Amino acid sequence: MPRLTRHYAHWPEGVPHTLEVQDRHLFSLLEDSAKASPAKTALYYYGREISYQQLYNASLMLAGYLQQHFEVQHGDRIVLLMQNCPQFVIAYYAALRCGAIVVAINAMSTTEEISYYFEDSGARVLVTTQEIFERVQPLLNEDFLRGCIIGATSEFAGCQQNTPYLDIPDFVREPRRVQSHAKLHEFSAALAAGIAPLPLHGSASDLAVIAYTSGTTGKPKGAMLTHRNFNYNIRQRALWLKEGSHFTAMLVMPVNHMGGMFVMNLAMCNGQTLAILSRWNVDTALELIERCGVNSWAAVTPMLAELMARPDIEQRNLASLERLYVGATAMPEALAQRIKERLKLTPIESYGMSETCGATHVNPPHSARLQCGGVPYINTDARVIDPHSGEELGANQPGEIVMNSPIVFAGYWNKPEATRESFIEIDGKPFLRSGDIGYYDEDGYFYISDRLKRMINASGHKVWPAEVENALYAHPAVQEACVISAYDAKRGETVKAFVILRPTARGTLKEDELSEWARGRLSAYKVPRIVEFVDSLPKTATGKTLWRDLQQQQDERDRALRGVVV
Repeated sequence: MPRLTRHYAHWPEGVPHTLEVQDRHLFSLLEDSAKASPAKTALYYYGREISYQQLYNASLMLAGYLQQHFEVQHGDRIVLLMQNCPQFVIAYYAALRCGAIVVAINAMSTTEEISYYFEDSGARVLVTTQEIFERVQPLLNEDFLRGCIIGATSEFAGCQQNTPYLDIPDFVREPRRVQSHAKLHEFSAALAAGIAPLPLHGSASDLAVIAYTSGTTGKPKGAMLTHRNFNYNIRQRALWLKEGSHFTAMLVMPVNHMGGMFVMNLAMCNGQTLAILSRWNVDTALELIERCGVNSWAAVTPMLAELMARPDIEQRNLASLERLYVGATAMPEALAQRIKERLKLTPIESYGMSETCGATHVNPPHSARLQCGGVPYINTDARVIDPHSGEELGANQPGEIVMNSPIVFAGYWNKPEATRESFIEIDGKPFLRSGDIGYYDEDGYFYISDRLKRMINASGHKVWPAEVENALYAHPAVQEACVISAYDAKRGETVKAFVILRPTARGTLKEDELSEWARGRLSAYKVPRIVEFVDSLPKTATGKTLWRDLQQQQDERDRALRGVVV
């Protein structure tokens, strides 16, 4: 089947269908921003402003320290274990300036998980912050760890008395602790040492990041991403969405995750100001939008659901917002409509994976569609195949989404078999298998139905949880919903919904009433037979609901009730 081009009819004006990007090292892009606007604010962190010149100099000094004190060389791996903070940004570009590879891991990782990342990546150096030290301390005596640079986020944050309107987390306000161990080095002392780095010898084909992704089974795998991957993605995003250097972007997505990392890189390489939140807090986010004039915000659905559920949302001044990006989870139509009415913005949804260095699909700004992953980006060839036979499918035929693109990863670190299994050849080209079920319509827009392994089989009927969740969001009392399968003696599996009610609706709605309401909007076999109201849902650091955790708990509960021993 020929490459899909029908979406070209909805292509943004002036954006090319193909793109040749000059091979650049990511650090050189930051250097360009610092030379162009040295005094401009690069980072805003709870009231503290850090200029591009200061950021650039700090990255250089940390790079020199890493080379001299830890003998970091080209191709070495450096683990970054931090929440969103200026130290992460400095350490990220310092590692790249050394020609090293960033291994950014979840700040909530356990000691055992951190040890696994070191073992798998072969890293020898760690940069972290003091609130995480308790989980790091057991590793200091391990032979694999050459050294650890540790900082206090308060050293780059503003003062609470100067910003009483911001809810600054306790760990951000905590003064620097005195730590004592032969392998520990203070972040601020490393910068103050003033060690210039060696000349940079690197190319765009070098690895920039190893991004660990859990997948559905087994240990996390490290997706290898090059400077060229990032450079291409930054360039196509700038062309597609036309964000200028005058923009102020807000970073609330975890920067260790590809979504947050891309927001950081896009802002720093395009000379924008980046307002950073270490942890999601709806009050602080609103204050930053109002006081910093935030123009661009990349969020996930639960954040926006909480924002729009606030009783004072009509009184807040959010006029500066020009771009609202949504990824990771589908945007329910009812929530998108509320956002459109209140903010006068259509959320721009996109679709991508860690293995694709960000988005491979995005909605055209002038023709964005709701609950839609968008159209394939510049130079991206996306298809839909039968996940079992590999047969290519046509319009409106659900199957597995696959893609060929310049931003597709170079494979999994030290896992050649997993790399081979993640690709399929079509028309002589390698296509990445996403593991996501979706389809494209007659206009070439892609819609993501669900994960391949998440389908519910109710009496032989296939139920995609995302469809049911989207329907439930239309109820005015529903703030969030997560749908899983539960055991049913007659149907085999049935549909169960965990629901968070909006604060103003709690106590006014019963579970069976919500099921009955859904019956008028869904086919009978899709209606949640079981509804459970909850105060919260388990989430990843990026805001994705941990449906697998809920599913596992439900499976264990069902087996216990049936007397099944595993």
